[in-house]
Amino acid sequence: MNQPLAYVHPQAKIAKNVVIEPFVNIEKNVEVDEGTWIGSNVTIMEGARIGKNCKIFPGAVIAAIPQDLKFDGEETIVAIGNNTTIREFVTVNRGTKASNSTDIGNNCLLMAYVHVAHDCKIGNNVILANACNLAGHIVIDDWAILGGLTAIHQFVHVGAHAMVSGGSMVRKDVPTFVKAGRDPLSYIGVNSIGLRRRGFSNERINAIQEVYRVLFLRGQNTSQAVRYIEANLPPTPDRDEILSFINNSQRGLMKGYTRMKDRI
Repeated sequence: MNQPLAYVHPQAKIAKNVVIEPFVNIEKNVEVDEGTWIGSNVTIMEGARIGKNCKIFPGAVIAAIPQDLKFDGEETIVAIGNNTTIREFVTVNRGTKASNSTDIGNNCLLMAYVHVAHDCKIGNNVILANACNLAGHIVIDDWAILGGLTAIHQFVHVGAHAMVSGGSMVRKDVPTFVKAGRDPLSYIGVNSIGLRRRGFSNERINAIQEVYRVLFLRGQNTSQAVRYIEANLPPTPDRDEILSFINNSQRGLMKGYTRMKDRI
């Protein structure tokens, strides 16, 4: 759509049926695929790659250079998948030479004032509630949900189907399938409601719960728990996904369940 009150650089690649509202600024080396709507006062800077049928609300800034003093002007991108909604005043920074891109998947919802820093990798169907702040190099797997005002330390990994309570300070990795809350961030159960909504059977959820009973509720350290799970719990794709997450953790896991009186 040709909007005379918007600026679109002549070298930007904009599909014919993209809607661009007044006062949008789109720089060169930008690609926007068909069906996307870009609200007024959005700024899309060099290196943005935006998929089909996205909605970008007023005030968002996509593909600004990283807030990283090591960034030296290298050519990097932000890649946003299809059907993703980016609400008001969200900021998504380009990657650095560490990975060359910041990636957001399909069918995601980034609510108002979310910040996604350089080199983050966000999967599909992820929800980041209002004012979540992600430092650099964070990985958020498919179907994860972060509550509002969550702040995440760089290099943290949040597993698939995990749910993190609003206002959390996330300094350690949050494994697949769990709910996390309290301060310091701790295991508070399996995300059984979310899993049922996504078609997991009760039998499958019970098996996941048994893995986490061993990992977080028996008082063993992580290495002891992993050895027990490998030796005594039947192998399933879910069990193996959890073990893979643990074995590949860069920052270590969040705490297990603790009673309030144990933390005083």
